[in-house]
Amino acid sequence: MARERAVVVGAGGISGAWFPPLAKEKVELAAVVDLRPEAAKAQVEKYQLKAEVSTDLKATLAKHQPDFVVDLTVPEAHCAVTCTALRAGCHVIGEKPMAASMAEAREMVKTAEETGKLYMVSQSRRWDARHVAVKKTVPRAGTLTTINCDFYIGAHFGGFRDEMPSPLILDMSIHHFDLCRFMTGADPVAVYCKEFNPKGSWYKGDVAASAIFEMTNGVIFTYRGSWCAEGCHTSWNGDWRFIGTKGTLLYEADQEPRGEVVVGKEGFHREKAPIKVAKPIVKFGGMHGGLREMLAFLRTGVAPQTECHDNIKSLAMVFAAIESNKQGKRVPVRAM
Repeated sequence: MARERAVVVGAGGISGAWFPPLAKEKVELAAVVDLRPEAAKAQVEKYQLKAEVSTDLKATLAKHQPDFVVDLTVPEAHCAVTCTALRAGCHVIGEKPMAASMAEAREMVKTAEETGKLYMVSQSRRWDARHVAVKKTVPRAGTLTTINCDFYIGAHFGGFRDEMPSPLILDMSIHHFDLCRFMTGADPVAVYCKEFNPKGSWYKGDVAASAIFEMTNGVIFTYRGSWCAEGCHTSWNGDWRFIGTKGTLLYEADQEPRGEVVVGKEGFHREKAPIKVAKPIVKFGGMHGGLREMLAFLRTGVAPQTECHDNIKSLAMVFAAIESNKQGKRVPVRAM
């Protein structure tokens, strides 16, 4: 018998990544809510769920009183869905990004505090053995001073992304910004960002950007990215360089991290040796990893790593970068 009951809100394409791990964890799905009942019904039938189909979130929560809600709606709906669920006495795990604005994100954090319920964001790339390996290996390069990330892909999505004002920063860079924080433990302080739309772009909005983030402890994080860069693509996770006082760690093309540390004390180029790379085991990756942390919280009270008070710092990097571009100057990164 399942120990937890959930309601899924949103039956779009992303829900296909959630129903399998929910089933594997034997979570009781009480209902699937969507403004389009036909979409919810299609997913219920596809995954052979014993779940009610509904278009009324409040009524569904009142009827089933689930332990938690899985918010898979579009970013513009996250605030309303999450706050409704929190106020109904449910914990919430939601898709990234947390919200469509910092004002909404702050309202969500405040509502979680007022209701005493947990709200976490599924930053799926945190639950990846390669990224955990980077996190555990970075300290072996000494005191961190510099972080670089390059992300270049020619992505022909079609649809809403082609019309967005800042498609790269709003829809994609949240992954890289959150990975930066996750892999290094550094938090944002300020940013200078320049967004632009290169010649030949098939996007309406600025789809490329260069940003310099000042992070805690004096660390500098430089980010260069584009979604309309044809040829020689990086991976979707980006190509990374972490420079410390003792050496450098590289993470590129989704390959195992590699690097060098100084072992010699003399010479123009000091003698170096390969850095010892951590080899962690991550049993449950992606969305499944996030779900496991939610279930662990329900069973043990241990807060997930992407609880809203932490995740809002990653979102703040997104909106500060956009604001810096608008103002044409360095701006502080403020989460709350």
